[in-house]
Amino acid sequence: MADEEQRSASGDEPAGRGRKPDYKVYRSRPRLLRRRDAGDPAQGLEALRAPDAPPGEKRAPEYEVQRSGRARRLPALFKGATPRQPRPRRRLSAGRIVKWLALALLAWLGISAALFMLSAQIQRGELAGEVGSQLDPGPYPLTGANTILVLGSDKRSGELAEPGSDDLPSRADSIMLLRIGGGANFALSIPRDTVVNIPGRGTDKINAAYALGGAALAIQTVKDFLGIEVNHVVEVSFDNFPQLIDALGGVTYKGPAVLSKINGGRSNGGYTLRLPRGETEIDGRQALALARTRKNLRNLEEDDLTRARRQQQLVAAMKDKVTSFETFIRLPWVSWAAPQAVRSDMAGPALLGVVGASMTGGAGKQRVLKPSGSTTLPDGGAGLTVDEATREAAVDRFLRG
Repeated sequence: MADEEQRSASGDEPAGRGRKPDYKVYRSRPRLLRRRDAGDPAQGLEALRAPDAPPGEKRAPEYEVQRSGRARRLPALFKGATPRQPRPRRRLSAGRIVKWLALALLAWLGISAALFMLSAQIQRGELAGEVGSQLDPGPYPLTGANTILVLGSDKRSGELAEPGSDDLPSRADSIMLLRIGGGANFALSIPRDTVVNIPGRGTDKINAAYALGGAALAIQTVKDFLGIEVNHVVEVSFDNFPQLIDALGGVTYKGPAVLSKINGGRSNGGYTLRLPRGETEIDGRQALALARTRKNLRNLEEDDLTRARRQQQLVAAMKDKVTSFETFIRLPWVSWAAPQAVRSDMAGPALLGVVGASMTGGAGKQRVLKPSGSTTLPDGGAGLTVDEATREAAVDRFLRG
C-alpha cells in the first residue's frame, strides 16, 4: 500500500497517517482531462483532499503534490480567462486619407524618376565620348547654374526635309543656350545664319559647324564665339522631336496665324502647316513644322529672329505641359519616352536634375542674339554679323539674368 511504501527521512519507519513525509512528490505529466466527481473542478479537488472522507471514497494523499506552473494555469485558460476582445476598427479620417494620398504620390514620382533615369542612361550612347573633351565641368544642375547647348539637328526626314537636301550633311537648324540650375532659368538663341569663325574651317554660318564636325565642333565654335563655358549638350533631331512632343500629349501654341509650306507643301509631297490666330493644340508634326518655319505666308515680314523666338516659345510650352495634371497622370510613360527623343552627354541623374531645375526655376527670360549687320560669304550666301559689344552685352545678361 501507499502508506507502507513511504518511509520517514530519519529512520525507515512507516509514516503515520497524521504525519506528512519530509519530501515532495512532483507529477511530471498532469492529466488535463481528469474526470471529477463534482461539476466544479475546484470543489472536486477539495473533496479529494478532505481528511475525514467516508470509507470507500477517494481520499487525498497524505503527502503534498505540487503541480507545475503550466498545470496551475490551465484552469484559468479553460474557465477563468477573459476572452480576447477584437481590436476596434480605426475610423477613416481626413488625416489618414491625406497620408495615403501622400504615399501614393511619392510612389508615383519615384517610379517615374527611376524610369526617366534608366531611359536616359540607355539613350546616352556614344555622345558623351564624342563631346567630353569640349565640355567644361559644372555643379549638379539642382544646386548650381549650368550652361547647356541645345542643338536642333535638321536631320533629313522625308516630307519634312528641305528641297535638294537629301544628300547634304545635317546642320544645326536651331542653336539655343540654356542657363539652368541654382535658381537660374534663362535662354539665349543664336540665329543659324550668324557668321562666325569655325575653328579649323574658316568663316561660315554657325549652323555649318555641326555639319562639319558634329556636336563637338559646334560646342567649340559657340564657346569661341561668345567666350563662355559650356557644361552640357543636348541634341534633338527632326526625326525625334515629334516623338518628344507626342510623348507629352501635344503642346499649346499661342500666337499669330501661321501658314507655311515645308518642302513645297502638301501639294508637292511636303507638309503644309496652318495655325489660326490665338490658342491651338498641336501635335509633334505640327510642332516640328512650326519650329522650322522661316517664311510665314500670313506675315511676310517675319525673319530668322522670329523663328528663334518661336522655338523658345515651343520650349516654354513643353515646360508648361510637363507641369500639367494631364502629364502627371501619364508621368511614368512620359518619363520613359522623353529621354529617348534626345541625345545628351548627361547620365540619368544629371538629366533629371536639369529637368527638375527647369521646373523649379520659374518662367525664365528668353532672348535672341540680335545681329548688328549683314555680310556676304565667299560662296555668295548672305549671313548676319554680330559685333563684339553686342556679344558681350548678350552674354552678360545671359549669365547674370
